[in-house]
Amino acid sequence: MKTHVFPFTIAYADTDAEGIVYHARYLEIAERARMNWLRGHVVVGDDIGFVIRELNIKYIQPLRAADEFVVETQMVDVGAAIVKIEQKFVKDGNVCAIINIKVAYLGSDMRPKRIPAEIITALV
Repeated sequence: MKTHVFPFTIAYADTDAEGIVYHARYLEIAERARMNWLRGHVVVGDDIGFVIRELNIKYIQPLRAADEFVVETQMVDVGAAIVKIEQKFVKDGNVCAIINIKVAYLGSDMRPKRIPAEIITALV
């Protein structure tokens, strides 16, 4: 499956008192990368679309102010209404953090719904 690459540079506002990226900022950056990946590919009509069902973060090495890196986003498994996504924060070839996400596709009634084939085709 295709890998989407999202470049990012850490600003001072992203860091804690020690100059290390605050742990919750990884989630915000990952969300920006996912939205960039989905932009233009997912038209859900009346459906709610993808929502986070489960999330796991593994911090490997810290990012700091002014660090330039990329978030690599890739679908790793696709079910009828669930997609598993892996996002890696990569700086100079080294993985700094890995986020594994399970998203559910919801219809307008807020219940899981089969992911439309055109969405799957656009993202794989």
